[in-house]
Amino acid sequence: MSLPKVFKGGKYSDERGCLFFNNNFDASVIKRIYYIENTDLQFIRGWTGHKIEQRWFSALLGSFIIRLIKIDDWSVPSKGLEILEYQLDTDQLDVLHVPEGYASAIQAREKASKLLVMANYSLGEIDDDYRFPIDYFENL
Repeated sequence: MSLPKVFKGGKYSDERGCLFFNNNFDASVIKRIYYIENTDLQFIRGWTGHKIEQRWFSALLGSFIIRLIKIDDWSVPSKGLEILEYQLDTDQLDVLHVPEGYASAIQAREKASKLLVMANYSLGEIDDDYRFPIDYFENL
């Protein structure tokens, strides 16, 4: 079983400005990218899960809380599953890898935050989108 993992990025500054980097992240399996900008700070986008597809998240602007649940039964998941929580900020180019089998809930922590999302399948390539009401899981 794969677990979520954060690939730590970094930042270099000199008189010319700043360079943000992530030399530990291998993007060779990425087929699609987009970014998310939530409507406000109270809105939580989720729960959206994927049995097969993987996702990678990185904060382009601002800050986000990413909550993840390992789904035990895609038809009727247990309501008390453990929620893992990660924070991504633009201070460094950290990348959170979400392996297959997880659902996510995404909340911006600063106005106008933008979250880069990368996926290993093209749009429409597979049918692997599962959605659960935001209040479905007890531990949120």
